Amino acid sequence: MAAKKQEVENTKKRKRIAGSNTTESAANESHSKKPFKSAKKPFDSVKKPFNSDKKPFKSDKKPFKSDKADAAGKDNRKIAPASGRERRLHAKELADARKMKRKRHFTLEQDLARLWEKMRCREISKEDRTKLVTEALQKMKGKIHEIAGSHISSRVLQTCVKHCSQSERDAVFEELRPQFLALAYNAYAVHLVKKMLDSASKKQLAGFISALHGHIAPLLRHMVGSVVVEHAYELASAAQKQGLLLELYSTEFKLFKDLVTLKESRLLDVMSKLSLQKGSVLRHMASVIQPILEKGIVDHSIIHRVLLEYFSIADQSSVTDIIQQLSSPLLVRMIGTKDGAKIGILCVKYGNAKERKKIIKGLKGHIDKTAYHQYGCLVLVCILSVVDDTKLITKAIIRELQPSLKELVFDKNGRRVFLQLLHPNCSRYFSPEDLASLNSSIPSFSLKDQSEASSQTVTSEVSLSDKESKDDVEVAVDELNKDQTSADDLDLAESGKKDPFVRRQELLIKSGLAENLLDISIENVGELIRSNFGKEVLYQVATGGSGGILHPTLDDKINSLHEAIASLAAESKSEDSQEEHVFENFHSSRTIRKLILDCPNFASTLWEKALKGKSELWAHGHSGKVISAFLESPDLKVQKLAKNELQPLVDSGILKYLKPKELATK
Repeated sequence: MAAKKQEVENTKKRKRIAGSNTTESAANESHSKKPFKSAKKPFDSVKKPFNSDKKPFKSDKKPFKSDKADAAGKDNRKIAPASGRERRLHAKELADARKMKRKRHFTLEQDLARLWEKMRCREISKEDRTKLVTEALQKMKGKIHEIAGSHISSRVLQTCVKHCSQSERDAVFEELRPQFLALAYNAYAVHLVKKMLDSASKKQLAGFISALHGHIAPLLRHMVGSVVVEHAYELASAAQKQGLLLELYSTEFKLFKDLVTLKESRLLDVMSKLSLQKGSVLRHMASVIQPILEKGIVDHSIIHRVLLEYFSIADQSSVTDIIQQLSSPLLVRMIGTKDGAKIGILCVKYGNAKERKKIIKGLKGHIDKTAYHQYGCLVLVCILSVVDDTKLITKAIIRELQPSLKELVFDKNGRRVFLQLLHPNCSRYFSPEDLASLNSSIPSFSLKDQSEASSQTVTSEVSLSDKESKDDVEVAVDELNKDQTSADDLDLAESGKKDPFVRRQELLIKSGLAENLLDISIENVGELIRSNFGKEVLYQVATGGSGGILHPTLDDKINSLHEAIASLAAESKSEDSQEEHVFENFHSSRTIRKLILDCPNFASTLWEKALKGKSELWAHGHSGKVISAFLESPDLKVQKLAKNELQPLVDSGILKYLKPKELATK
């Protein structure tokens, strides 16, 4: 223990001695530095900056700038704008300076823009606008073709062309005539070209269409240029339209004009007259059509016409390729024209199940708008008549029509979708032209001609080669039978494999569409029966549809509709009422008359509820035709029901009617 204490004390002593030595050495060093510091020069005594990482000051550079140079530098620097408005004005000045260097007619465009702001005001007088238009045209004279491609100048020119005099308009047309083709490709100038065509004379339009010769196909492949060709096609006469189309059929028409007359309007007639080879025509048309479809430029009626003519001569594989390309949302953009709707119908009829599904899904979101369209509704009618997948149709089409069911029933085109299901292909609701479109076909898919040709070939071979064995003849006959079988399969594909009556039942009853139509008819019976278009839907629903498709599932609803019509007819005749009585209204009286003739159940309900004992009151005018319908009815029970009360009116000459036999012959 004593030894350990001794060692601890020794170590403490050593530490105290070491600490005193260090303080003495530090003091000696400080004393030794003082005379060295005093020996330094004044310049060396400048203290180093706090940041020791900075590079040492280079002696070759001047440490300070003169006051004169500093003031000059401040003058050379531009003072930044203080407020936001000044900054915007400064940026605009810089932008204008750049545009002035880049654009040759920038100052002219600025002047025209100021004039345009004045001339397009609604409050300006006609005289003042004419002066401004003349002033603007004077400024642009000789430079119109150079500035027509600008988004500002193009708008100014359109306004000037709209409000200027005919002589000024002709001067603008003549100045632009050599540059029309170049302007047709410009996104801004195209609007000016269309405006010029709208106001052009027949001679000017003919000159413009003649200038397009040889450039139709390249323009149609261009997004902007195709708009000009379509506009010219819409304004052209029948002969001019044919001239625009012929160039797309064959290279011969691109090189030579006036090879055919207006009589040969169809491509088949043109080919037969000029003895054109089918293969070369098909290759040329395919080279024109394919780039257009790849770019999706399918909105124009001239392209629809070309596609229809292509379908008339192309083989099955070529047509199938086109149908595959069009079985997409592209078809929605085509069915707005007459020829486009025909193409849509052909795609639905000859497309396979997968392609039909794509077409229906592509219509999603556009069903309502399509149903109201004059030509688009025919495509929907074709889908309802051909496609067997009723679940898909119910989900994609019928459910989208449900919210606007009432409006569609009253619409001229919208009602056709429901009338096709209630009474298919009825000539009362579809014009002969519409029915022809619905029944259109593609020649290459129609194998009747091919089967006839093959049978003739077999006969000729048998007659020419006497050495041919009977086995070979039998093989040829078997092939002919196969062709006929494939023709039958094709007919099934055109109209669908499912029975039409079963398809209608699924779309009307299982989907709930017929029940909804009955509910709307009961709720709006007065408005429907008096309307020009709605009365047809009410009539079909009240009779149960063609073939009694709504019976017996919806008999209760149909009887309720009969009661609603009878209650409306039972209302008393009053002169103070603003609405005509249903027996006296033109549309409603004829609808009730048809229902009496075609629906005995309704006739008995109407007689018991509205006419029994009141026949003499309604035996004159439009209502007299309703009363006489009871005696003209082909149903003997209906005749017997009213004969006792109506015969005295007939004998007295108050009521006239036709007997059922005379009515049938009439």
